[in-house]
Amino acid sequence: MNQDYQLTVQEVLARPTFQHAYLAAGKEGLQRLVRWVHIIEVIHFEQLLQGGELILTTGAAFKNDTAAFMTYLDQLIHNQVSCLCIEMGHNVSTIPQEWLSAAEACQLPLIIFPQSVRFIDITQDIHAHMINQHHKALQDLEKISREFHRMTLTSQGVTHVLGLLQSSTKAQVIYVPQDGQPKFIPPVSSRESGHWLSCLAGKLVETSDHGQAPVPSVEDIDGQTVIVQPVGAMGKTWAHLILILSRKPQEYEYLIMDSASLSIAQDLLRKRYMEERKLYSQTLWVDDLLHLRIRDEEQIKVLIGNEFKQLNELPYHVILIEFEQEQENHSLQDEGTESIGIHLSLSVRSVFEQHSFHPLITLKNNKLVVVAFDKAPKRPSKERLQQVFQSLLAMKAEEQMKLTVGIGQRNLSFMQAHISYQEALKAISLAPTLQGNVMFFDELGVFQLLLHIADKQILQAFVRTYLGPIIDHDQTKGSELLRTLKVYLDNDGSKQIAAQQLFIVRQSLYYRLEKIEELLGADYMLPEKRLALQVAIRAYQLTNPVRKL
Repeated sequence: MNQDYQLTVQEVLARPTFQHAYLAAGKEGLQRLVRWVHIIEVIHFEQLLQGGELILTTGAAFKNDTAAFMTYLDQLIHNQVSCLCIEMGHNVSTIPQEWLSAAEACQLPLIIFPQSVRFIDITQDIHAHMINQHHKALQDLEKISREFHRMTLTSQGVTHVLGLLQSSTKAQVIYVPQDGQPKFIPPVSSRESGHWLSCLAGKLVETSDHGQAPVPSVEDIDGQTVIVQPVGAMGKTWAHLILILSRKPQEYEYLIMDSASLSIAQDLLRKRYMEERKLYSQTLWVDDLLHLRIRDEEQIKVLIGNEFKQLNELPYHVILIEFEQEQENHSLQDEGTESIGIHLSLSVRSVFEQHSFHPLITLKNNKLVVVAFDKAPKRPSKERLQQVFQSLLAMKAEEQMKLTVGIGQRNLSFMQAHISYQEALKAISLAPTLQGNVMFFDELGVFQLLLHIADKQILQAFVRTYLGPIIDHDQTKGSELLRTLKVYLDNDGSKQIAAQQLFIVRQSLYYRLEKIEELLGADYMLPEKRLALQVAIRAYQLTNPVRKL
């Protein structure tokens, strides 16, 4: 909590229930914070404490035995309690100087009640005070959070948020954006700022890759507690927010820091959305390039400017990302598609850049078209692209958005982009047929040839020639011979694997294979005919995308 809501030992001594108590030793520890009140009347109790407790005792555990008291005191010190309060009476009649010296040596406040007191009154008083202060802290936190949100709507939103964070925590605040100059609030000398940035450099790199849930890290630097909170969204860190405290951080610091970082992230996200919309309007020409409405490199040079030469020499893939909402009874409305697409574009750009790609993105209906230039061409691009799509699919699954991706082959030169685009179109068109959500054109195998046969009647005739009897049998008998044949051939004639994938026993598979042999002939496993059958099955899938094999 904020210091205004923390209860110290010195403040406890000022409570009405302590009016007859006095401090016997440990004056240096009066600023220790009290988290809770606990009564300990046993000699061994280490598992009962968490640290920061005010301990009440009648001395029943040690009485006037100095050795027992030292055992008791050692456990208190080990568990970092706030103070020890002893009630004088039946169990303890005097406080030996040795006890006082031991408490003084470890700066543990030793408070004496010279007469009997009601421990329940003390416990209720302090606990009620803490709960009320905690409630007040939450109310203030909610108020500050609303103020953070209001500030981000102004032109200097981040600066104002940082100022309010500093005044609320009384800590040194440091803000380190990924692009831009660090800010220190309150300002410090250039020497001190350099020192802190040097100390934090490794920690900022370490906490930059936070995935979906940025969490703060805490460590001790130069005797001060440093909290480092990544600020960002969509799996990317945009900045770091840092608090430097001369005390142990409490819940309040973590909560208010989380609220501040969320407000800053929303402000940065809003600005990035506006930038993305601007970039979107600047890359509308990409659609003209992919559809051969631009045939002159000079036009592209004018549109891109200084980046043209560098990009034109980098390999790239053209990628189609189709998006749709998965909620029941929900469909994308025309007026909302562009907004949804631009929000998706933010995530897409962020993830591609993380994996060393420079994306040019444009939107066409409910598809993003990405020309992803490879800035690390010496590293395998396919592996990094797969990581990109895994991240995007996982990210958007949480938002109940379904993505389907088609990827054209690697290419060079802007003027060849339409080729990779056509490949991406062909790849994504096969997603329903092959039941996949990420389709690389160079992994389509024989489909690459089949897709180039414009006359579907040729394909259908080929299918009938080789698979006609099987198809007719499935239609009239309701059997699954075609699926059985595909699985059997795809697994190189392994009966064991085919039976496992079809979820049937071996005897059932033998029966089906006998029927297939009867319909196709005993030579259907010979190389030439087997190859023709596998091609025919792919042609059947292409011409009958509704039926799943």
